[in-house]
Amino acid sequence: MSVKKVLVVDDSKTELMFMTDLLQKSGFLVRTAENAEEAMRRLAEDTPDLILMDVVMPGQNGFQLTRAINRDPAYSGVPIIMCTSKNQETDRVWAMRQGARDYITKPVQARELLDKIKALG
Repeated sequence: MSVKKVLVVDDSKTELMFMTDLLQKSGFLVRTAENAEEAMRRLAEDTPDLILMDVVMPGQNGFQLTRAINRDPAYSGVPIIMCTSKNQETDRVWAMRQGARDYITKPVQARELLDKIKALG
């Protein structure tokens, strides 16, 4: 699977701008969402090839949203990479148990992110 369309879910406008800029410069089409509700709307409008998911957000957190997406047959095939400041091994393990394919800690290193996206393809 070749990744072209990416949905970035993060409640930080700064983080959204950074990730959008990085991904667009690398040739990806990027859509953003600032919370779980908006992310589900974006999914329904146009299913992405990849979701980059923050964990700490108001309302439903990234772990809960990842689990919900993976349980929905319409979206369960969309890989999710967690991009979060939560850097404990228990957080990484929990993310993978919710269905995340990979885990990156912030601050996100451009090379690491692009390598992980490439590894999905």
